[in-house]
Amino acid sequence: MLTWQIGDVKVTRIVEMETTGGTRFLLPQATYEEVREIPWLVPHFAEESGKLKMSIHALVVEASGRRIIVDTCIGNDKRREMAPWSNLQTTFLKDLEAAGFARDSIDTVLCTHLHVDHVGWNTMLVDGEWIPTFPKARYLIGRREYEYWRDEEAGVKDVSTSYFHDSVKPVWDAGLVDLVEAGHRVCDEVSLEPTHGHTPGHVSIRIRSKGQDALITGDFAHHPVQMARPEWAAEVDYDKAASTATRRRVFGALAGTKTLVIGTHFAAPCAGCVVADGDVWRLEV
Repeated sequence: MLTWQIGDVKVTRIVEMETTGGTRFLLPQATYEEVREIPWLVPHFAEESGKLKMSIHALVVEASGRRIIVDTCIGNDKRREMAPWSNLQTTFLKDLEAAGFARDSIDTVLCTHLHVDHVGWNTMLVDGEWIPTFPKARYLIGRREYEYWRDEEAGVKDVSTSYFHDSVKPVWDAGLVDLVEAGHRVCDEVSLEPTHGHTPGHVSIRIRSKGQDALITGDFAHHPVQMARPEWAAEVDYDKAASTATRRRVFGALAGTKTLVIGTHFAAPCAGCVVADGDVWRLEV
């Protein structure tokens, strides 16, 4: 378990799954040969062979007396089209509680976007029904993001593997969702920041406290390799040109600052500062 302190704000990482290799479906440009051309990725973010390391985790943000969980991974018991993610039986909730965060103590769920590996633990299976995992929380979802996926799912007839229907719709039906705008301020230290491209309404999470600054990426960058190769858009990006422009804009603004960048899919140590590396960037941990 990793933790970071940003002024008065504490961030805790709760891991659901860590993987090495098997990332070609996401970043097909990242061949072993290409990755080996970027030596600073080793040992934290890639093996010497060129295999990328990635993580699926949630981040709990403690700020202003709030307990905020950012993105909720894949979830248990859910049928998914990707076999490695289907019908998981992980210890995520036990690990969350062991870290000091009982389900009932979470008051806010932030969704950077509504992809399958970011909303799964929004709900849990109880007596054959999907119920909100965090019953005392408000689920904050970008308005543009929600409306896009709601409309996309409107015509779906077979919902057996639909993560919108088992992980988003139940919290909406329970009246727990607040639709917010891309620049929404959650509390004094935590706000949303638009980083569109991966999805239509994708946001990252900005933390500012006592002169210190952090950014939780979401999926505008899936892996630190995209700092060295910002043009490597993910296959699942909604708008590859926009996601590339977002990476260049954000990394350019972060370079040389002391902002702690916490990657939503970055392997441990998961966080660092962006520094210029010629006309691209690298993550200094």
